Amino acid sequence: MRTGGCLNDYLLALILGIVEGLTEFLPVSSSAHLRIAQALLNHGGLSDDYLKMFCVVIQLGPILCLPVYFWDHFVKLFSTFPRGSQGDRTIFTHPLGLTILAFLVTAIPSFLLTKRIGHALDNYRSIGAALLLGGIVMWIVDIRKAPWEKAGPGAKGSSIYTWKMDDIGSAQALWVGACQILSAVFPGTSRSMSTIAAGQLWGMSRAAALEFSFFLSFPTMAAATGYALLKPLISRNDNSLGAAPQTPHEWAILGVGLLVSLIVGYASVAWFMAWVRRRGFAPFAVYRIALGIAVLILVHAGKLAAG
Repeated sequence: MRTGGCLNDYLLALILGIVEGLTEFLPVSSSAHLRIAQALLNHGGLSDDYLKMFCVVIQLGPILCLPVYFWDHFVKLFSTFPRGSQGDRTIFTHPLGLTILAFLVTAIPSFLLTKRIGHALDNYRSIGAALLLGGIVMWIVDIRKAPWEKAGPGAKGSSIYTWKMDDIGSAQALWVGACQILSAVFPGTSRSMSTIAAGQLWGMSRAAALEFSFFLSFPTMAAATGYALLKPLISRNDNSLGAAPQTPHEWAILGVGLLVSLIVGYASVAWFMAWVRRRGFAPFAVYRIALGIAVLILVHAGKLAAG
């Protein structure tokens, strides 16, 4: 284990932080982009196990910008809990309670499948396939919902009946939480894609599904990154989620990645919210399909490990 540093390590942290910040909220899979970037860049003296942990933990950076960007909504959720702004909610039907419910649905199976998830992070064939198939699913779902999005609330026969996050129901929250498990087990699926597409399939508008995805990401990614950082410290012989920082240099690199991903993530979420309301998710689906095909070609050519 090295104790000294070099510019290349900090440059790598900067690049990976930018990649994470740009892709965390987009339905294109930040974990896939981080793994691909890691495979194509020079690691310097950093171990694969350290970088596996690094790529999980820096996902916390963009998540930390959410309370800032959605500050008014966060305040409203906590101040109206559990009765709601209209006084007609309970601890189980309030949007904050439903966010926690969806998180628990995801967290328990994901915890039990920790080793499976860790191994999947190294399987580029699975990542390519998840990018491709997820792009196809997202494209089909968004195209089918596009006419009703354009028609707006109240359109006769509309398959969209939940236009705001505050109006989601318990069945919708359970469904979205269950679908989020796919992104944990199959890197490349994208947590954002799975939750947004799941919400759209169960009657949520683009905006409602996207906003619920953002709020759900806060406890989900906070738990995932905390666990990825603490697990190697507690269980020295278990490196399924990577290796914890061992030197001041490695802690400093992790700090750079977190800070950069937070700054870039804030700009990304602001842009993404405006884009989706105007144009939808189809361009991201096309990008996923193209990237998935490219990854599978690289795997077939031996440029990326099959897993």
